[in-house]
Amino acid sequence: MLLEKLTSARGISGQEAEVRKLIKSEIESFVDEVTVDPIGNLIALRRGRKGGTRVMIAAHMDEVGLMVAGFDSDGLIKVEASGGVDPRVLVSKVVYVGPSSRLGVIGSKPVHLMKPEEFEKALGIDALTVDIGANGREDAEKLVKLGDQITFATDFAELGSGYYKGKAFDDRVGCLALIESLKVQRDYDLYAAFTVQEEVGLRGAGVAAYRVKPQMALVLEGTTAHDVPKAPEHSQSCLVGAGPVIVHRDTAWVGDPRIIRRLVETAEAAHIPYQFKRTVTGGTDAGKIGLTEQGTPVAVMSMPCRFIHSPVSVIAQSDLNNYIKLTGLFLDSLDERGLPV
Repeated sequence: MLLEKLTSARGISGQEAEVRKLIKSEIESFVDEVTVDPIGNLIALRRGRKGGTRVMIAAHMDEVGLMVAGFDSDGLIKVEASGGVDPRVLVSKVVYVGPSSRLGVIGSKPVHLMKPEEFEKALGIDALTVDIGANGREDAEKLVKLGDQITFATDFAELGSGYYKGKAFDDRVGCLALIESLKVQRDYDLYAAFTVQEEVGLRGAGVAAYRVKPQMALVLEGTTAHDVPKAPEHSQSCLVGAGPVIVHRDTAWVGDPRIIRRLVETAEAAHIPYQFKRTVTGGTDAGKIGLTEQGTPVAVMSMPCRFIHSPVSVIAQSDLNNYIKLTGLFLDSLDERGLPV
């Protein structure tokens, strides 16, 4: 299953090569051009029957994780976060370290040794270490290097009835929908930008947009699902199982209302369930794409993910199917009705 391959691939910000190689192998048989730019964005072009119009869809390849930042004398690895990772959920998690995917375990001071006041404080990233079974510092330095990526060793699997669990659904679900969208030729030129370094500052998308110079863009993302017990309804950003999430605004961008309107009209015409994101926290690649040159009309459509930015997330299969379907139908509408801008 392609989603399993995508989520199992390893790629923190700036180290997306494994993900990029996988995506390239999946798309090169049905696209006209594949380019890797100097910072690592993978940009694919599916030429249109008529051409002339440039539409870009973007999804980021990088995932949150950790990076090797130092070594203790006993061989334990000191770490820094790569992206927005909550240290409180990391203790005892199994990880892969470095290019050889060496197994490690994240640890901190045992509860038996903590002072009472330490229970009152949340763990910081500086309180965590990774144990790779090294016999001292010199041994650890031979096995892994400063700057090596550390990713979560999470197996992809079906969960219960109608759900998937795995890592990096943010944003490998977007990458999957982007791959599927490239399989259809349309009248216009469709550019797919698989971007880098989104999780550390939306860095790749702006570079990709400057290269493509699109007349319109859509960002495909994974987003927070706050459908947890006791959360007030107005603070539940979106619900797993309620369909793709159309985003009016976030901290980086306000979605173009014309694109949002077309997404809604397309979903309703096809009887696809959809929802609006109720919160504005977090930023997406739209914040960089929209500011390219004279400005680019852009909006965001997301997939609801429970436990996002953690070692394991949960999505609904129905949401994924509808997310991919709505992406394709929206792109089809640009042939039938033209750009919504």
